[in-house]
Amino acid sequence: MRSLLKQFGFSRRFLKVESCRITESASLILLPWASLIQKFSRAPVIFLLDQRKRFSTMPEIETNHRVSELFSPPSDVRGMTELDRTAFKKTVTIPVLKVRKEIVNKLMRSLKRAALQRPGIKRVIEDPEDEEGRLIMLDPYKMFTVDSFEKEELSILKQLNVNPQISKYNLELTYENFKSEEILRAVLPEGQDVTSGFSRVGHIAHLNLRDHQLPYKHLIGQVMIDKNPGITSAVNKINNIDNTYRNFQMEVLSGEENMMTKVRENNYTYEFDFSKVYWNPRLSTEHSRITELLKPGDVLFDVFAGVGPFAIPAAKKNCTVFANDLNPESHKWLLHNCKLNKVDQKVKVFNLDGKDFLQGPVREELMQQLGPLSKERKHSVHIVMNLPAKAIEFISAFKALLDGQPCGSELLPTVHCYSFSKDANPAKDVQQRAGTVLGISLEACSSVHLVRNVAPNKEMLCITFRIPAAILYKNQTVNRDNHEDPPLKRQRIDKDL
Repeated sequence: MRSLLKQFGFSRRFLKVESCRITESASLILLPWASLIQKFSRAPVIFLLDQRKRFSTMPEIETNHRVSELFSPPSDVRGMTELDRTAFKKTVTIPVLKVRKEIVNKLMRSLKRAALQRPGIKRVIEDPEDEEGRLIMLDPYKMFTVDSFEKEELSILKQLNVNPQISKYNLELTYENFKSEEILRAVLPEGQDVTSGFSRVGHIAHLNLRDHQLPYKHLIGQVMIDKNPGITSAVNKINNIDNTYRNFQMEVLSGEENMMTKVRENNYTYEFDFSKVYWNPRLSTEHSRITELLKPGDVLFDVFAGVGPFAIPAAKKNCTVFANDLNPESHKWLLHNCKLNKVDQKVKVFNLDGKDFLQGPVREELMQQLGPLSKERKHSVHIVMNLPAKAIEFISAFKALLDGQPCGSELLPTVHCYSFSKDANPAKDVQQRAGTVLGISLEACSSVHLVRNVAPNKEMLCITFRIPAAILYKNQTVNRDNHEDPPLKRQRIDKDL
């Protein structure tokens, strides 16, 4: 490419605008585009979009590289571990159109295609050489000469008596003009993954950094705070959720240490100490899905309730709710959030181990719900078990849980049990593991819903099944090879897993 440029008297430096200070005298200079058109049209340098189609010698990736390079931070920020915002200053040359200020609003509606679309940069600025004039910033990858305007655009310019001659303007970019992803891509070692996403929990940005990002963790945290309004604290998880209380150790990367937060999810409000309880905003859709399955009057047992994202919406739907969590902090905030959402009279709250909750309060309530008068009952019973790492182990508590004569199959409780799977066929894996614990096959009488992808080759799923009477009641004969209750005959597996 360099040799081709030299044939026409241009250096690579011409294409890559060098940094320069903006001065009033140099702010606005007519572009010498027209004199270059003929030469560039013969060269495989892609400056004009309509010229690019004539050549196949320049790979598309080269064009994309130049496009990203213009609005990329300076290269010397690479390797920065302590954020220096002043190091991100850069001057770029932008094509502009000179117009009278009184026609700007009218003209902008017709120049949406041609105008610069860049967050944080004004598309219209004052003309430093004319108090009554304005400069419209144009897209540097679309607009090169008068010929870059479309026919309709030229017609509007003519109607408004605007000279279509394109000029150039030296625009100074600062840290504020770059997106978080652009900043991190420029700072982190070239070719490595960039963290630009996070889970937002109120004012907290919750990141899960990889090993190669850890040397830059404080800078990453500060960038997330700077670039996301309302975020005042950035934290990184430093261990897995594997303890009894389902919380995890976290490190504050930048910002305030305050972990007391308030979130809104599906029109409900939750308050809690994020450092002491479990909360995952990525489960919002799943919370809604389960709530939509419930009807007013239904009974919900939430075995691992956390701070209430299943229990509170269910109670608002006029369901009878029994909510439990072993973590004393979750129990405290569950009580608080029930009052906050005005459902404290509809939710019975417990602070027990999941197994004790199932074999205690759940058993007692089921004996009443499924007793002799159960034939008159029209509502359903649901049991939610959202502890993906271990919930399947707890379904063993359903074996021989109840005494007496079994109720009708349509009245049996429906379980929604969550689990992780790394298997090539995650749905079948979860069905087999749950069936093994119960001692029956669930493949013909359960449905599996893919909740979300947690990590590469790791899925979170929810298996839904009605507890067979032969399992739930004592002294019953179990068909271990296959069990199929009429209401759940071979349900569809949600999504193609």
